[in-house]
Amino acid sequence: MESKDTPPKQSVEEVEVRGHIIDSLLLPKILDRVTTSGGQFRIKDIAIGQQRNDPSYALIDIMADSPKVLDDILGAIRDHGAVPTDMQDARLEACDMEGAFPEGFYSSTNQQTEVRLDGDWIGVDDQEMDCGIVIDLEARAARCVPMSDVTPDMLIVVGHAGVRVFPHDQGRKGQSFEFMNSSVSTEKPKGVAIRKIAQEMVENRRAGKKTLVVGGPAIVHTGSGKHLCKLIRGGYVDRLFAGNALATHDIEHALFGTSLGVFLQQGDLAEAGHEHHIRAINRIRRAGGIANAVKDGVLQSGVMYECIKNDVDFLLAGSIRDDGPLPEVMTDAIGAQRAMRSAVRDVEFCLMIATTLHSVAVGNLLPARVRVVCVDINPSTVIKLGDRGSMQTVGLVTDVEPFLRVLVQEVETLEETLGAP
Repeated sequence: MESKDTPPKQSVEEVEVRGHIIDSLLLPKILDRVTTSGGQFRIKDIAIGQQRNDPSYALIDIMADSPKVLDDILGAIRDHGAVPTDMQDARLEACDMEGAFPEGFYSSTNQQTEVRLDGDWIGVDDQEMDCGIVIDLEARAARCVPMSDVTPDMLIVVGHAGVRVFPHDQGRKGQSFEFMNSSVSTEKPKGVAIRKIAQEMVENRRAGKKTLVVGGPAIVHTGSGKHLCKLIRGGYVDRLFAGNALATHDIEHALFGTSLGVFLQQGDLAEAGHEHHIRAINRIRRAGGIANAVKDGVLQSGVMYECIKNDVDFLLAGSIRDDGPLPEVMTDAIGAQRAMRSAVRDVEFCLMIATTLHSVAVGNLLPARVRVVCVDINPSTVIKLGDRGSMQTVGLVTDVEPFLRVLVQEVETLEETLGAP
C-alpha cells in the first residue's frame, strides 16, 4: 500500500526517432514539445550520424503524470516522427454522417505517413494536411480525404495509435535548394537563389516532371507578363493556378495595352481606363471563353493566350470580389479546391509569385515532398505559408519584374550550357 507521501505513478511510453533529427532540429523540437506540454523525457540511447548525410537515432522515454497528458504529448510528437516502440494497429471508426469526421479523428499533416493494419504498415496516398485518413480494408489501402468529401460508412482513422510520420528531410544531397533554408529575409543572395530556381525548372522539364506556377495579378501590373510568357513557350510551366484578376488584367493588357487602366509602357492613366478590365471580361464572355477568343483571333497575346497555344492547363479560382468573372473562373470554392487537389498530385516543383491567398491555399494542398519557392515583395506571405505548415517553402523577398526577368535569363543561359537534351 502506497503512503500519502508516495508520488503518483507516472505514465511512460518509449519512443524512437530516426533520420536527420539533429541538423533538421527535429530532436530539439520533440523534447521542447514534451516539456512545454507538461511531460518529462529520458534519452535512453542516441546515435548521431558522423557525416552530413548519415541518419541519427534516439530512443527516449516520455513520462507524464496522467495517461491523458501522455497521450496528448505522443499525438503532438508523432507529427515530428517520434514513434512508440510498442505499436498498436490504427483504430478505425465508421463515419455516421456526410461531411463530418467522427470525433477524435486523426488530423493529417503534409508529411509522408503510414498506418498500421493487422500488424503491417500501409502507406497513405494523396498526402495532404488537415484531412482525415480513410481506410479501404478490402484493398488494404489508405488515403487522405478532406472533410467536405466524407460520406457515411467511410472507415476513418481515429486517434494517433498505429500512425507514424516521416518528416521530410530538407537540404539533403541532390536537392537544388541545399543552399537555402526556410527563413525569410530581404538579405538573401538573390542572384544565387534565382540561379538555383532556374536550375530546378530546367531539370524538371528535362526529366519530364511537372512544374506548377501560382500567380497573382502583380505579374501583369509590373510588366512581367512577357517573362512568364517566355517560360510558358519554353515548356517550363506545366500548370498555372491563379484567380480572376491575373487572367483579367492579362487580357486587358492584350486588348487595350493597360493594366488597372494604366498603360504599362508609358505609365500613364488611359482615358476611361478604369473600364478596361470589365470591357475585357465582357469581350471574352461574348466570345464564349478564353479558348474561343484565341481561336477567333480576339485574343492574340499574353499569358492566357500562351497557355492556350502551348496546351498549359490553367485553373482560375474566383473570390467574392471578382468582377464578371471570366467564363473559366470557378466560383464554387469547394469545387475549385477539389480541382486543384487533383491537379497537384503529380507536381514536383511549385513556384508561387505575388499572391498571398492562392499561395496559402495551394500550400495547404501540397505534400511536403514538393519543393516550393514563394516570391513576394511582402515577407509575410512566406511567413503565413510556414505558419500553416508548408515548412518545405523557401522564400525570396523581391519585386516580381526583376525576379522573372533574371529567371528567364538564367534559364536561357543554363540551356545553352547544357545543350540539347
